[in-house]
Amino acid sequence: MNQQDLAWMKRLSEAFGPSGFEDEVAAVARAYAEPFADVEEDNIRNLYIRRRQNTGGKPVVLLDAHSDEVGFMVQFIQPNGTLQFVQLGSWNESSVPGTRVWVLNDRGEKIPGIVAAKPVHFMKSGEKDVALHTSDMVIDVGAVSDTDVRETFGIRVGAPVTPAVDFAADEARGIMIGKAFDCRVGCMALLMAMKELAGMDLAVDVVGVLSTQEEVGGRGAPVAARTVDPAVTIDFEGCPADDTFTPAYAVQSAIKKGLMIRLFDVGMITHPRFARFTLDLCEQSGIPVQVAVRSGGGTNGGIYHKMQKGIPSVVVSVVSRYAHTPQGFAAMQDVDLAAQAAVEMVRALTPDVIRQF
Repeated sequence: MNQQDLAWMKRLSEAFGPSGFEDEVAAVARAYAEPFADVEEDNIRNLYIRRRQNTGGKPVVLLDAHSDEVGFMVQFIQPNGTLQFVQLGSWNESSVPGTRVWVLNDRGEKIPGIVAAKPVHFMKSGEKDVALHTSDMVIDVGAVSDTDVRETFGIRVGAPVTPAVDFAADEARGIMIGKAFDCRVGCMALLMAMKELAGMDLAVDVVGVLSTQEEVGGRGAPVAARTVDPAVTIDFEGCPADDTFTPAYAVQSAIKKGLMIRLFDVGMITHPRFARFTLDLCEQSGIPVQVAVRSGGGTNGGIYHKMQKGIPSVVVSVVSRYAHTPQGFAAMQDVDLAAQAAVEMVRALTPDVIRQF
């Protein structure tokens, strides 16, 4: 990633975009893509990026990355001015207390807050050893009453919330730190791939989509499948790293070790022939790959492969440490590799190759 790419990565990472509220992410991606592609949105806020060189009559390859991030939503406003909330997506709850957040009020302002739990000073014997859940936490914006929350801060029930985290890049060491790398690193890889594919002579048509609401059940992907009607999909993800807590023999997603291709998770058994095509092509192209078999997790690939008559789908993942927590690490080179892999795959796909899947 060059400095221009990093500037766009910063904008994507810092964009406010919990599930259902992806507007800022879509605006950043639109600004990136409009110089080389035709861009439009649908009613669920999927953002479609279409190659201007698409001719129609060719198989369509859909590149997907979800634009939403795990977040929260205000459920109740308590008389003392603190906010009870629910999760948008699945959080590692132990990482949440003490998180600085943005609460989007009804005036479009981002109000700073802190996720709070009972201070240790007031805990009774035994409480310190009890695992906290988000139902035990509140968001404090500095208000003194429920009236203060509504009138002074402009916050209402239903207000969306995300962590307030500044993106930073250590270019000398190739490391990025920030929020929402699941899946903004995938969004960046998709945009880089679409930019490189612009103007190429291809045997297929290509459409990119930044799909919405993946973290709450993959709700944007079915709409995208019906809109685009792809022959195959290449799905970018910001997958959770296992390299800091797993025995060496079991590590399948480490940063700086290449992109990750998952063959199994709870949502999909990856199409064997498409998977083999991908792995062989990466080997031929000198792209390092980690292969993963997961006992949990799920991606939009699990949605697409069940749509239409069954769409062959492969998930190309950029490894991210500490996904579904307020912030994490990712490697610049891994974003580059994911984009490169997608470009090589699209260039190699032809109607005859796709028919063999």
